[in-house]
Amino acid sequence: MAGANGVALLRSLTPVLLAWLPRQRWFAGKGRPLTGFSLVSATELLPCRPVDARAGRTRLPGLLHLLVRAQQPDRAGCAGHPRGGDCYQLLLGVREALPPRLAPCLIGRPESGPLVGTAVYEALHDPRLTAVLLERLRVAGRLGPLRFCREPDADIPTGLPARPLASEQSNSSVVYGTSAILKLFRRVEAGINPDLELTLALARNGYAQVPAPTAWFEAVAPVPPGREGPADHEDHEDQEGRDSQDSHEGVPAAGAAEQGRTLTLGVLQPFLGGTTDGWQLAQRALTERRDFTTAARALGRTTARVHTGLAEALPTSTLGGERLERVARQMASRLDAACAAVPDLRPYRAGLLRSFRALAELGRAGGVRAAQRVHGDLHLGQVLAADDGGDEERWTLIDFEGEPARPLAERRAHQPVVRDIAGMLRSFDYAACRPGHGPTDAWARHWAAANRAAYCAGYAAACGADPRDDGVLLRAYETDKAVYEVLYEARNRPAWLGVPMSAIRRLAAPDDG
Repeated sequence: MAGANGVALLRSLTPVLLAWLPRQRWFAGKGRPLTGFSLVSATELLPCRPVDARAGRTRLPGLLHLLVRAQQPDRAGCAGHPRGGDCYQLLLGVREALPPRLAPCLIGRPESGPLVGTAVYEALHDPRLTAVLLERLRVAGRLGPLRFCREPDADIPTGLPARPLASEQSNSSVVYGTSAILKLFRRVEAGINPDLELTLALARNGYAQVPAPTAWFEAVAPVPPGREGPADHEDHEDQEGRDSQDSHEGVPAAGAAEQGRTLTLGVLQPFLGGTTDGWQLAQRALTERRDFTTAARALGRTTARVHTGLAEALPTSTLGGERLERVARQMASRLDAACAAVPDLRPYRAGLLRSFRALAELGRAGGVRAAQRVHGDLHLGQVLAADDGGDEERWTLIDFEGEPARPLAERRAHQPVVRDIAGMLRSFDYAACRPGHGPTDAWARHWAAANRAAYCAGYAAACGADPRDDGVLLRAYETDKAVYEVLYEARNRPAWLGVPMSAIRRLAAPDDG
């Protein structure tokens, strides 16, 4: 649906979308006025014309795929947000009337335009429409600006019942039967999403610690200058490392030019039923007051193997000199911003800055550290283990998207592996400080410390390098992560602020090892 037709369609949908979009959990612009939308693309996956009057029958439901930019004038151009506005992927169902089971999914009824009088609703709750997405993914091809791709030897099921997952924050997923899951990215940027890029590279190189993508789809369209890409965001420390990846065989797009106008929209992967995430397993261990170090050690080994696989499958680089100093300056800048927003953090600023100054001094002294692609948001909720309690080595890492709030260019940048390690170490602290186990619970503190040590020991056993031996780098990244957590909890979960603040007090102390 191109040109004037698409613009007229979006104009008619704008009133209902203005009311609906800010209420969605994955909308990144909460708390700021939303004034309108601009159209990137509109594609009918199923025809959305409501009635065939001559035949006397309806042709609905229809399925409409939209990419729209949210116009938020005071947000555009901020770090992480393109000047043209954040781009969102919407999948809209169209019916003349909604059956009772779909009534809660209603977005609204346009009062003008091509869909006037119809019921427009969230399509992911309609099994008839999510089945269309699965069928599209089974056969590679193009539909307007949308391109559907699949791995040649992938076994993609058909005719399976579909259900949306309700627990996600930044994206949406649909599970098909017990064998497949389709993850749909809601806020999208130009370039390949790491959740496709990294898992595909690992799977193609024989690594079984991640769910291998079987199919994906993307939008291919010209991107107006200044609307997307690294130039919209602050300079990151590894532009060179990102540029070297675009022509690598692990990247499914055709090359650097194609990368600049391709937006990853969704990834189909095996559904790992019969598994439990590491956070829930850790909570059970804490509740039952039992040891978790065997699992933590195995998780450290799995993390090391994934890092090794990423270094083998994709280009690597180094951080040294000015680049390490730049990383330290960026960490210190984030600390200053967090102190300005969270008064509780200010008394610890001087102590926390010591970690970042030590990293800068490492750079000035000529220190060099390896950098590569990493998970980017690793914690206990991003790892799965089989419920049958079998092979303890069978941890699986999921959700390689990185922190969704960060710009895509930053998430694709090379980082030291300790960024992931620091995230997991912080996650053990979070698990131990759940409601009922606070910072004053000596047993829980010991549990967290023991599992942090076991995780690092397992990592060292698998790759020969103990992250604790690089104390300056690990401490800086763990401090940076704790500062991020303080800001997040202060804004979103004030009752949890004590969890990262307990780490802040430890990391700010001069005698902490």
